[in-house]
Amino acid sequence: MAARFGFQTVPERIFRQLLRRGPSVGESSSINRVSSQPHRTYRAAVCTELKKPLVLQDLQATELKSAEVRVSVHCCGVNFADILACQGLYQEKPPLPFTPGMEFSGCVVETGSNVTTVQKGDRVMGVSGGSAMAEECIVDQKVLWKIPEEVGYEEAAALPVSYGTGLLALQHRAATQPGETVLVTAAAGGAGLAAVDIATHVLQAKVIAAAGSDAKCALAVQKGAYASINYNTSNLKEELKKLTNKKGVNVVFDAVGGDIFKDALSSLSWEGRILVVGFAGGSIPSVPANLLLLKNVSAMGVFWGRYREQDFPVFSQSISRAIQLCQEGKIRPHIGAVFKLQQVNEAFLQVIQRASVGKVVLSMK
Repeated sequence: MAARFGFQTVPERIFRQLLRRGPSVGESSSINRVSSQPHRTYRAAVCTELKKPLVLQDLQATELKSAEVRVSVHCCGVNFADILACQGLYQEKPPLPFTPGMEFSGCVVETGSNVTTVQKGDRVMGVSGGSAMAEECIVDQKVLWKIPEEVGYEEAAALPVSYGTGLLALQHRAATQPGETVLVTAAAGGAGLAAVDIATHVLQAKVIAAAGSDAKCALAVQKGAYASINYNTSNLKEELKKLTNKKGVNVVFDAVGGDIFKDALSSLSWEGRILVVGFAGGSIPSVPANLLLLKNVSAMGVFWGRYREQDFPVFSQSISRAIQLCQEGKIRPHIGAVFKLQQVNEAFLQVIQRASVGKVVLSMK
């Protein structure tokens, strides 16, 4: 029996209804518009109610604190975590209303009195606890990195979350070694393709990509995987036995959860490591401790964003390293689709429906 999984997408039907019904008075075809404020304002996609489509509002610009920087946002990466946050299902639950968006690229337009790391006019990329799905955002100077000339705004916006997660997971947590076999699930998604790219071209590992369609498998192979498994038409455990001569895989990068996680866990080799990156399949699995014991394997959690508070040097290094590798041409983010800010609900829907590959990006310009 082939392994199957499905995303548990609470808001999909809501987004479908919004996109079908067309515009009403004072509304664009894809997003609501709120009247502008009397002072200088900027547009932002705002979650005003959980599990409802985002609305486009004109927000009043606020003054900077001494260590803050105002960035004119050019591009913002769309992550599954953004969608979960707008459903109230993410680990961190910001109070309503809020603007989602965890990673961005843009140009510095104003700096606080104590800012020393960047100046007006600098091309930068950064991370925030939210607020990046807007024409501008304000962040602390320490979460900004300058963009090299060789890297464009779209690529820069796609680097922090996916490649930061991939580097921290595969290198810092799992200590992946050259020649080891790495299984990447959801291998055609933003995090998945980044993991394939990093494991292959940076860590010199042998990658087996697992995804839900032949086209997605082919893309992962094009990115560097030496083999692929469509887990909607094939049995993941049996195919892994064939590909590894029953030895199993050394490392698993899993962003799916559910039965896929269980099959991957049981396919680890002696002293293998499975990285718990996410639960895009909608089901959070339990870990049978006897399997950890029998093969001396390890299950490791990877909450990349938490390192920002718990171990900022490690967090910062994951982004700096991603920028360096991209500048050197060793890695290259795959931009699957680009939407305008007013199309944010369509962008979310594409991710929800698993129609996207690589990173989906919002463009503000």
